[in-house]
Amino acid sequence: MTDIDDQESWEAYATILANASSDQKLLEAYAKIIAECHIKLEEKAKVIFARDTRPSGAHLTSILAEALEVTETEYNDYSLLTTPQLHYITRCLNTKGTLYEYGQPNEQGYYAKIATSFKAALQGRQFSGSVTVDCANGIGGPKLRELTKNLLSPFDGGLGITIVNDDVINPDRLNFQCGADFVKTNQRAPPSTHAAPLTRCASLDGDADRIVYYFNDLDGNFRLLDGDRIATLAASFIGELAQSAGLGEKLKVGVVQTAYANGASTAYVTQDLKLPVVCTATGVKHLHHAATKFDIGVYFEANGHGTVVFSDLALKRLSKCEPQSPAQSSALETLRALTGLINQTVGDALSDLLLVEVILAHKSWGPKEWDLTYTDLPNRLVRVEVADRSIFKAVDAERKLESPPGVQAQIDAAVGKFKSGRSFARASGTEDAVRVYAEAATRSEAEDLAQKIATIVRHAGG
Repeated sequence: MTDIDDQESWEAYATILANASSDQKLLEAYAKIIAECHIKLEEKAKVIFARDTRPSGAHLTSILAEALEVTETEYNDYSLLTTPQLHYITRCLNTKGTLYEYGQPNEQGYYAKIATSFKAALQGRQFSGSVTVDCANGIGGPKLRELTKNLLSPFDGGLGITIVNDDVINPDRLNFQCGADFVKTNQRAPPSTHAAPLTRCASLDGDADRIVYYFNDLDGNFRLLDGDRIATLAASFIGELAQSAGLGEKLKVGVVQTAYANGASTAYVTQDLKLPVVCTATGVKHLHHAATKFDIGVYFEANGHGTVVFSDLALKRLSKCEPQSPAQSSALETLRALTGLINQTVGDALSDLLLVEVILAHKSWGPKEWDLTYTDLPNRLVRVEVADRSIFKAVDAERKLESPPGVQAQIDAAVGKFKSGRSFARASGTEDAVRVYAEAATRSEAEDLAQKIATIVRHAGG
């Protein structure tokens, strides 16, 4: 099928190749991969690639093209695309002519599939106001404009989309005071948004595979609707549709999170939505793999990277199900449309944007109603420098430390003194530091707990 799940098996090989110390070692590494993967050298390889708007992209793709030409490898340069669009085209090419044909393998095919599915999923519902989308001055700007050409205009009852921060001419504008990271890190809207209170706003990242929503309430307070919120919104809607379509007992819907997911979101899914939650290690590859174990798996990291995955069994049951009433028929048609609207290959900000808008239209919700589904527990993330991060070994989806010995017991003792307390320590993957996450019933308690755990880690790390 070709999706992000395939990346994990090749990551180890890519690491070996990148770290080959000589030409001879590189050749030996290639030979080993060829043998282990049973690659038939007589079969012609084909490579597709694209780039985003960063200045380095053109140079890097020219180098890649030269290497492919030297090795007489067939290739197709799709020029400027979002990362999710390239994933979409890859799956389309790899499934062409099979039972699981995913769509037309080109950019216009991507827009056509999403636009058609978006209209079908709405089932005639109306939008409450427009949405302002900050495109981080990245590739998402021009691609969102192309997508809107395939959607109904607001004058015809379609969604009003106001696009801001779409300057791709000046490279120094990329992510400058805008974008998903800026919003989540600073807990405020980009200065250029200028949105009225209760107006839905969303920010993409530079290559348009992440999205977060937010709004200002009537008192001017900033309210973030991050990946946790998108996951719970999607899980709630899809779970309700499955029940309404008469497939509640036949389709297992589940949510995948990391330890960084707010504890209130986990409780909402398990206690209110009555859906199972699986926790994995940090990294989209881990979440995507776990999501494929459900009939319908919903996963999002708090940073807004995520999607929904439908199993082959789920697709077959949706295809063959015979509705017994108009209500079942409507729910079934919406579910079927969602399988086309959602980019199942990888997190896709443009696809996820329209998914959220479909759900809010069905529920007749604005951002305020969405925000009221649960109240986030106050949390704090602290970076602690240590002499050697490698001594901090995490287990249980990175929620517990097995070494240094005795440290986890100290953390547990500290957490036990706080109402709704939860904390874990995770070594950085790139620097000698440990990141401490803590949450508790109040902001001051979350801060206090984080500092106590940071002290424990600092002493253990020398």
